[in-house]
Amino acid sequence: MKLVEIINGSDTSDEVNSVVVNAAEKMGKTALSCNDSPGFISNRILCPMINEAILALEEGVAKPEAIDGIMKLGMNHPIGPLALSDLIGNDTVLHIMNVLHEGFGDDKYAPSKLLIKMVEEGKLGRKSGEGFYKY
Repeated sequence: MKLVEIINGSDTSDEVNSVVVNAAEKMGKTALSCNDSPGFISNRILCPMINEAILALEEGVAKPEAIDGIMKLGMNHPIGPLALSDLIGNDTVLHIMNVLHEGFGDDKYAPSKLLIKMVEEGKLGRKSGEGFYKY
């Protein structure tokens, strides 16, 4: 992965941030900084999108192939959200959604019931051989 998401704490100086950015760039990475917050930027945006795709599946709006295909072809994503959840690990996505939900105290971050059920059933994605797809 080319990205290094640098998380600055409330006491992180500009000088420390610059040293970390320079070190990451020397490794051929692109370093982008943000301030500390539950889920940082990447997980705060990505996991609710994945959760919304799971909710759409749970509600019968579309099948996994259609949800992923629409996001790949219509939004130019390299992988659909359900396949990405399987790649990340559905248990990891659930954990991140719980961190967001608890960290913000906002039900918009509540994990879908289907995600919870799948994790309870051991359908963790690629690492277990089954998730939204079979591997």
